[in-house]
Amino acid sequence: MFRNREDAAHQLAKKFKGRALRDPLVLAIPRGGVVTGAVLAEDLGADLDVVLSRKLRAPGNPEFAIGAISENGQVYLNPDLGDMGDLIEQYLAREKAQQLAEIARRKKLFRAARPAAPVSGRSVIVTDDGIATGSTMIAALQGLRGQGAYEVIVAVPVASPSRFAEVRRWCDDAVCLKNLENLFAIGQFYRDFGQVEDDQAVDLLHRFARVQTGSSC
Repeated sequence: MFRNREDAAHQLAKKFKGRALRDPLVLAIPRGGVVTGAVLAEDLGADLDVVLSRKLRAPGNPEFAIGAISENGQVYLNPDLGDMGDLIEQYLAREKAQQLAEIARRKKLFRAARPAAPVSGRSVIVTDDGIATGSTMIAALQGLRGQGAYEVIVAVPVASPSRFAEVRRWCDDAVCLKNLENLFAIGQFYRDFGQVEDDQAVDLLHRFARVQTGSSC
């Protein structure tokens, strides 16, 4: 069990010891992933930014993801859903619109803290505080395709083995500290898994943006 997101990220960073990274960039999935990403970026001497994706919630069960949507509107649906029928398709259209609106809100908020970091030619490490269904991670990876990254590496503290295997198909490499079959909720593997608010994520992005600006002067 990890003490908190910071503890998990410090342990995760050790997995990159001795690994050659090209102008590394950590892209974190908000909001919890930004705490993980900030520690990872600091330990690796990397830049920090966010990659925006949102889960698509199941009808009547908002905690369960039937898929996810990326910032550019690409949709990933869990392959075991099967034929959803016309009724669920109508629901999905509404859900996609709602989650894109939330992505737009977060984009405005986070881009006020720092402009989007360039991806082309860089070692890009995409992180979150864990992978349950993998939907938001895969949607984020879909959104990065075609942006010219040198390599895309997924790095998470904990994941379900079956979903982690699916995530690996969408990136060049993947690192995970704990692959656990009995993963029902990410928070069960943290002693402290408090909710991360928008202002905390913004503060972390702003701090790294100031460091980058200062280093380029």
